[in-house]
Amino acid sequence: MSNHRESGLTLIELLVSLAFATIIFAGLSSVMGQATNAYESVDQKIELTRDAQFAMDRMVKAISHSRLLLLPMADKPISPWPENVREQSVPATAPTNTVALHTAVLAVTLPEYIDLNGDGVADADDDEDGQIDEDLPADNHNDNASGIYLIDDNGDGSVDEFDAADDDETANDIDDDILDGVDNDNDNNIDEDPGSDNNGDGCPGICGVDDDGSGQVDEGSSSDDDEDGEIDEDPYNPLVFVLSDNELIERIPVPWDIDGNASLDGRDFYTTTIAENVTYFRVERVVRSSGESQQVEITLELTSPQSQETIRLNTRVRLGAAL
Repeated sequence: MSNHRESGLTLIELLVSLAFATIIFAGLSSVMGQATNAYESVDQKIELTRDAQFAMDRMVKAISHSRLLLLPMADKPISPWPENVREQSVPATAPTNTVALHTAVLAVTLPEYIDLNGDGVADADDDEDGQIDEDLPADNHNDNASGIYLIDDNGDGSVDEFDAADDDETANDIDDDILDGVDNDNDNNIDEDPGSDNNGDGCPGICGVDDDGSGQVDEGSSSDDDEDGEIDEDPYNPLVFVLSDNELIERIPVPWDIDGNASLDGRDFYTTTIAENVTYFRVERVVRSSGESQQVEITLELTSPQSQETIRLNTRVRLGAAL
């Protein structure tokens, strides 16, 4: 009779094998978890970068195709804060000067490439005469508000606090800076608050000039700055970028009645969120030397609420560079 010894694992060997397997699986799980977290972190960073770049591209395109920077204004010597720099953090930081609330805002006149109703005429050309912003009312934005409706134009923490014809929100001084290339009110801004007679000469258009090529000189009202028989019919249409909580909002004028007041004015606009999770927004009207083109510097920061990954973009663009 031959001896036969059956082979197999003892209980102790089985337990040791299970222990080794547990250690190995735990290690693999940790590695896989780290890899997953790294992937998610990279994915969130890519998404943040894409969102930030989209918003930045919108602002850069608007500035480079616009003829006039409305906000920020130039720094006013009489105030204790720099109006030419507008910045805002989320969550809000305590003001460093006498301003009650820091608000970052960028506003330019509506570029000519925007034609929302598809009629082949630029929305900025309100009277459809082929010219842009050539016959401003005393309330330059035609919104029945000082400065731009619902916007803190001068950075003092208050909104729409003065007369509707006070387009630079300066202590209720109205129509004090005509369109003549001169800083008439000594606030370091030029041509920012003209009256209904835009150049302040008491004549329709420019005194002694046949503005519209009709063969007649100075016909009509002094408020008819393009001598077309209509007055105050082509205001500024502000394209605005501003923070609302942690969202960067684009506010665009539309050529139809939005607010239901049966008229088309500066209160007709719609808003679109172009970036979420914004934690910092800064806009600067760059101080320029004589003869230099106006430049705008923008800084935009987005932060992921999950990973706390942060993306910050900064660029400088020349006003009207694409025109």
